[in-house]
Amino acid sequence: MSFDWAAAGILLAVAVGVVVVTFAVTLLVARAVGKHSVVDVTWGLGFALIAASAYVTSGLLGVGNDTVRLVALLLPVIWGLRLAIYIGWRNHGKGEDPRYTEMLGEGHAPGATTWTVVRKVYLTQAGVQLVVVLPVLAAMVRPSTVSVLLIVGALVWLVGFFFESVGDAQLAWFKADPDNKGKILDSGLWRYTRHPNYFGDFCVWWGIFLVAVGHPAALVTVVGPALMSYLLINVTGKELLEKGMSDRPGYAEYVERTSGFFPLPPGSAPARAT
Repeated sequence: MSFDWAAAGILLAVAVGVVVVTFAVTLLVARAVGKHSVVDVTWGLGFALIAASAYVTSGLLGVGNDTVRLVALLLPVIWGLRLAIYIGWRNHGKGEDPRYTEMLGEGHAPGATTWTVVRKVYLTQAGVQLVVVLPVLAAMVRPSTVSVLLIVGALVWLVGFFFESVGDAQLAWFKADPDNKGKILDSGLWRYTRHPNYFGDFCVWWGIFLVAVGHPAALVTVVGPALMSYLLINVTGKELLEKGMSDRPGYAEYVERTSGFFPLPPGSAPARAT
């Protein structure tokens, strides 16, 4: 069966519309509450909204395989809602994120709209979201029936969801204890990787990509998980966080024995090499 490029184009157009509206509303909310960190909640929520819109639109168009479409709906929706709820809970009652305060610079009220913030935060996240979500759109028009790739993709997603959600929970419990202030979390999943949540995110999107590639044409959507992987490892994830942690007591020793990204036995030669 041929890949329905026309339907894929319609889904992409719908996704663009959802992203524009979602981030525009988020900007208005940010101005109202006086902090741009609300956009961090929109990140996960946006993927859920795009997936839901793509599912409804593909159903109306009568394209895709029903089982694959349902899986392609549930995986990003469950992931996105969990992430949005977690970040919303984590940020509740807190002020602006220092990253966004720095972008605003002096002389601007919290939550003010400046071109720097719009370009570096809203437009950048919107663009990345549209690229990363491409496998979801491809899966919605995937003409083939259930295959091994779909099952493997769902399992990879499940591994990622476990690492991300459990890693976040372990970190939240650790930070909730005042005795742990200034200390390094090196137990649970954090014994095997310095970033179980980012590794989980990595697996989630590669799993969704595997769900999509039941047709060779969908291979072009590899740019989605590839971009997410690059950002998680080299830009906004691991690299950025470790710069801020490097001078914390005990962190150098933690780095020495713990894998930088992929889970490995603590103290093993491969782990020390990262």
